[in-house]
Amino acid sequence: MALLYAVYWFRVWQLYRKLCAMRGASSVEIDVVTGLIRGVRYVASPNQDARPEGASLDLLVVHGISLPPGEFQGEWVERLFLNELPPDRHPYFAAIAQLKVSAHLYIRRDGSMTQFVPWHRRAWHAGVSSWRNRLGCNDFSVGIELEGADEIPYEPVQYAALAAVSRELLRVYPTLAADAVVGHSDIAPSRKTDPGPAFDWQHFRRLLAD
Repeated sequence: MALLYAVYWFRVWQLYRKLCAMRGASSVEIDVVTGLIRGVRYVASPNQDARPEGASLDLLVVHGISLPPGEFQGEWVERLFLNELPPDRHPYFAAIAQLKVSAHLYIRRDGSMTQFVPWHRRAWHAGVSSWRNRLGCNDFSVGIELEGADEIPYEPVQYAALAAVSRELLRVYPTLAADAVVGHSDIAPSRKTDPGPAFDWQHFRRLLAD
């Protein structure tokens, strides 16, 4: 009986967090001075620098990530972006622990968000990439990582958060357009597959247009 009671309240707590995340997603506001989302946890990644002089924000890249692959709710994505991923904790980590990568924003399965790089600065998320015949997408893009995997459906609260953030980016940065929101696979098709076939672009674009 005690176990059933504990499971019930755990599920209530999970639902409460999802509802809070969805409410928060509807009121995203970017501070144009700091380049940060107001009220969102900020952890500065060392893997960032200034954009080239005169560069504008013209592209939003949606990524999918999980560490280890296919496993969620751990601390490892954040540790990767902070250059603190321990190579001995999982066989997969040994191959990526030395990478210097980051994203502007990370959206977890429950819709909670952590920002690692201010929007006006360059995060190291795209790698070797091109978009509309322009090379080096890091220079003119922002990157948002969703906790997920190519073949596992993303959560409704993640779509809600991503759409809310995207709408605010479109409002704050007029050089960014709705048709310039793409997947990592679109700018690096020979290397990357994320956010994968599990990401419902049609659903996301409906939310973005609301």
